Amino acid sequence: MALWFQQALLTDGWHDHVRITLDHGRIGTVTPGAAADPEDECLGPAFAGLPNVHSHAFQRGMAGLAEQAGAKKPGEGSDSFWTWREAMYRFVDRLDPEGLHAIAALAYAEMLESGFTSVGEFHYLHHAPDGAPYADPAAMAHAVVQAARDTGIALTLLPVFYAHSHFGGAAPSQSQRRFLHDPDSFARLLDALSTLDGVTLGVAPHSLRAVTPEELAAVTALAPDGPIHIHIAEQIPEVEACLDWSGQRPLEWLLAHAPVDPRWCLVHATHVTPAECAAIVRSGAIVGLCPITEANLGDGLFPARDFLAQGGRIGIGSDSNVEIGAAAELRLLEYGQRLTHHGRNLLAGAPAQSTGAQSTGVQSTGVQSTGAGLFHAAQQGAQALGRPPARLAPGAPADIVALRADHPAIAARSGDRLLDSWIFAGAPVDSVWCAGKKRVSAGLHHARPAIEARYVALLKALLA
Repeated sequence: MALWFQQALLTDGWHDHVRITLDHGRIGTVTPGAAADPEDECLGPAFAGLPNVHSHAFQRGMAGLAEQAGAKKPGEGSDSFWTWREAMYRFVDRLDPEGLHAIAALAYAEMLESGFTSVGEFHYLHHAPDGAPYADPAAMAHAVVQAARDTGIALTLLPVFYAHSHFGGAAPSQSQRRFLHDPDSFARLLDALSTLDGVTLGVAPHSLRAVTPEELAAVTALAPDGPIHIHIAEQIPEVEACLDWSGQRPLEWLLAHAPVDPRWCLVHATHVTPAECAAIVRSGAIVGLCPITEANLGDGLFPARDFLAQGGRIGIGSDSNVEIGAAAELRLLEYGQRLTHHGRNLLAGAPAQSTGAQSTGVQSTGVQSTGAGLFHAAQQGAQALGRPPARLAPGAPADIVALRADHPAIAARSGDRLLDSWIFAGAPVDSVWCAGKKRVSAGLHHARPAIEARYVALLKALLA
């Protein structure tokens, strides 16, 4: 089977008239400047799929349900992450494995439709509504895995260790009963998941609030080679509470007490100092940014401009899945920096740029494209998923995204301007392949009708 693209972003830049053959889920040959064979599928501009480094799939089902002011306790102040969290706790009380599967399948289909081809699922909804383990303790994790298989997205499963409600080993709340493990039960869960075929397995100590130092060491030791993800320094009250507990800021404490290295993904890291940023760069860890969720929750803005300028690495995640869109996440990342620094095109050219704004593929014009800077930065998130970066090259997984060839937003565009127009002008995704199998055509996942019908039926039952 062969695909022919008007233009494609290859490892050495943009090229015109690119023919790509597929071979058992991988890219066979890549031939720029080629004529299309009569049996080839001919498409518009193409690039490699992007990784989504941080997702709570079940939260797609509560998108839009926490946008009403006034649901606060007396004396609680304004709505915040913490009031949103109470709404989330109420929602998860209603989910079982079947419901989780229905919601995750829709979330993953929408990720693929937007240009994400892999996802890191930060999975902490483990137990039955009463807090007791299911007969199969991994039942909820298996629901997530099945949703990934149904949609075709590549999955890095990150079972979450969650044991406490606050710093210093505080007892968990009743609302957290479905999340809880001790180190022994968590090790058994990982053992049960270790034989999953086609799934990359890591671990995720939820946050410094939810684990003790001893538990953090025990849990991370269970993943000697796999990815390690943790929520860190997301909220100002979290930073203040960590200072009260330890005398150190969350990132400061973590970097001093844990062997943070390139396997780690530091999710959000919103409230960091310049010294902490420099230490993250030295560690080689990925910072997992989720601009839409961070805006929705009022978290704040990570200093992405300065971090990337130092050689820092980031990944992009959809987190709460209140809105799912690869281009939308990248656009908001740039816009947040513009609002902070009162400038434009602040992430252009970082950490790398394509080889010129035109589709010559070999000659640089010296123009720095913001879309290309954002795209290449986000590609580095594959490191956090235990995967190589997706690329259109022989032998690479055939994870390919094609834009709609006839859309006005890409009229008369070529090269990096295609990425600029995808991210900033609304050029839509037309087709997506994962591991060589076409999953999205005309902007819609092939299984969307059945996935959507199941999701709608579930939400009607849950919210009745």
